[in-house]
Amino acid sequence: MKKAILGKKLGMTQVFAEDGKVTPVTVIEAGPCTVVQKKTVKTDGYDAIQVGFAAKAERKMNKPTKGHFDKAGVAYTRYLKEFRLDDISKIKVGEVIKVDAFEVGEVVDVTGTSKGHGFSGVIKRYGFARLKETHGTGPVHRHAGSMGACSSPSRIFKGKKLPGRYGAVKTTVLNLDVVKVDAEKNLLLVKGAVPGPKGGLLYIRNSVKGK
Repeated sequence: MKKAILGKKLGMTQVFAEDGKVTPVTVIEAGPCTVVQKKTVKTDGYDAIQVGFAAKAERKMNKPTKGHFDKAGVAYTRYLKEFRLDDISKIKVGEVIKVDAFEVGEVVDVTGTSKGHGFSGVIKRYGFARLKETHGTGPVHRHAGSMGACSSPSRIFKGKKLPGRYGAVKTTVLNLDVVKVDAEKNLLLVKGAVPGPKGGLLYIRNSVKGK
């Protein structure tokens, strides 16, 4: 991984090209991110940088985290994330990573937490079909139906599609094209949709495809 940044999803819109072609894009407020800590093989067993994103008031910081930021001499942030970059030799604590690290035409991978839907049934969770609603069906027209097990094996196999928690999981969308970079407003526009609701935290990195 050559470069990465943290951001916040602002929403979706459209970008019109000169020939009239419409491109759906997601608007991301990417950075600025401050380098809070630099880890090396000698001190920590691996090379990485820890960056902070989104300002946070001092009164909302607990003592251990506050001391971590004070040691680095940087402003307090709400989020902390480690980046294992290929080369961190020239990066220093206190350095700011901005959205202009990315360029139009690059390909990126975006990671976020998908929207949570709570406890959901099989129709909403997996797209099952309803049962017929003629007489005799009863109040089970949205249920999963027969489990199919009998005296052998007398149990439900793991992985069977059943009602349960839907969404709110770490999700990555690969190979999204960077359509526009606005360095003044810290905005990154990528083609297509990304995981999570508006205001959700996103992790953007250069794609393997874009090497």
